[in-house]
Formats: sequence, structure tokens, C-alpha cells
Amino acid sequence: MTDDDTKKVRAGRRTVEVKRADKVLFPGDGGAKEYTKGDLVDYYRSVAAFMLPHLRGRPLMLERYPDGLDGPRFMQKNTPDHYPEWITRFEVPKEDGTVCHTVCEDTATLVFLTDQACLTLHRWLSRTNGIERPDRLVFDLDPAEDSFAQVREAAELLGELLDELRLPSAPMTTGSRGLHIVVPLDGRHDFDEVREFAKDVAGVLESAHPDRFTTAARKKDRGDRLYLDVQRNAYAQTAVVPYTVRARPGAPVATPLTWAELDDPGLDARRWSIADAAEQARANPWAGLLDRGRALGPARRRLDALRR
Repeated sequence: MTDDDTKKVRAGRRTVEVKRADKVLFPGDGGAKEYTKGDLVDYYRSVAAFMLPHLRGRPLMLERYPDGLDGPRFMQKNTPDHYPEWITRFEVPKEDGTVCHTVCEDTATLVFLTDQACLTLHRWLSRTNGIERPDRLVFDLDPAEDSFAQVREAAELLGELLDELRLPSAPMTTGSRGLHIVVPLDGRHDFDEVREFAKDVAGVLESAHPDRFTTAARKKDRGDRLYLDVQRNAYAQTAVVPYTVRARPGAPVATPLTWAELDDPGLDARRWSIADAAEQARANPWAGLLDRGRALGPARRRLDALRR
């Protein structure tokens, strides 16, 4: 630590300066554990090897809290001019110009973003070498209230349906209230095609259990039913990155798990935090999943047969 409270952190081939490492980002309110920026840097370094495969080549949206969890939040898409030249950028067209997104290719970038008080990283579901064709499909299981039993039931039924469609899938806690169910794709289909497929899959569950699940986008139309959200499967939309920290007391982490772990009675959406998520990461619950990207053609034919 230097005199001006700047800590030099070695990250791969680079050394990154972390300013005000002792600044509290997660206050210890209501019995939650307190965590500083330095704690967050240490956590992200510990999971970098497991997190980077989910980050490389993907435009990011950054959720930043410069004054910690109790201060204002802002969502950052454009990469500021003052970011180091060695940080990768990717320019995406929009209606009135372009957006220059940050892309995290290495541990040094991850540490630098943490120094910028980026608590949560949100990623595109496509990569820069095929920006209009996603290689991930995500179902976001959002309960009406903070009821994980409702989430668990939806995940199990959705997992069974995806198995029937012969699509590999895996669950991830969001660190908030629900689960994401992630399906690896081969990148052959555009966003419209992928979202329409996801919408139809969710519709099958909704039709089978109309009193428990809904695809209604407006909250007032959902009642006490779990929302099967497929809106993240659209161009320029994002989903939280595996192993990213969420901006909630206690620093919970969005954490991959196996289908078998879904049966753990102690599981909930905030089961892991920066205190123990690295241990779960080392168990590699999604081993082999990312190498199993599928085309949707055969699954679409099976789905259409089911719907008929």
C-alpha cells in the first residue's frame, strides 16, 4: 500500500493500481458482512480463471457503485476515454451512432473494472466475432415473491423439457431471487430466432401449468405466478456473468451449479457469496457444458411436435 492508499495488484502480465482499497463497498448493515474494494479485488482474482471463459469476446454492461452499495448506481455501456489502451473495446452500431463496449479478456481488466467500483458485470449472449448470433440462450426464472421453492419447481420442469428437446442445459443462481437456466448454442441462429424458440419453450410450461407460471411481461398481469423471462435473448440485451457479484447486502454471487445440487434443501438464490463462491468455482459444476453448443433445428422440430 502506498502513501496515497493505492495498492498495486499483480494480474497476469500486468500490474494494476487499485485506489482506496480499504473503501467499504458492501456495508455490514443488518447483520450482513462488510466487504471493501480490496476484498472484491481479491475475490475476482480468485475466480478469474473460471470467470474469463464466460467473459472473453463479449461486450459488457457494467453496474457501478462509486460510493458503495448505499450510494447511487449507474449502468455503463460506453468505455470512457480514460480507460487504459490495453483494455479491449468493441464498437456496436445503434440508431444514432455507436456504443463502444468494454470487453474483458484478462484478469488485469477484471481488476481494473473492480477498481472502478464495478460490482456486477452483465454480458451479451453473443460474441464480437458473431455479434448478431448468440451462443447462449438464457431462461430467467423470476418468482413473484422471494420464494425459492417456486423457482426450484420451475427449474426442474424446465430442465426436464429441455432434456426432452435434447438440449444440454445448466442452472445458475442469480445472487438475487431466482435462477438462470443456460443453454449453449452453436451460434448459427440470430437473436430473433433464438428468442422465439425460448418464448415457445416457456409457453409450453405456461400452458401446462397456467396457475403457477406466466410469460406476461407486465408485473400487474402475473399475480402470484413465477415469470418465465426470455427477454434477455434479444439483440443488445445482457445477462449477469457467472461468478459475478451482485449489488446486495453480503455480496452474493451468481454461481453455476449442477442439476443434482438443485435438490440441496439449503439452496437459494443467494447461497454463495464472495466468502465461498471460489470454492464452488473450483468444483467446476459446468464442466464440459460450454463445448456442447447445439443448433436449434432439431430441437425446434421436437418442440413443434410437442405443441401440436
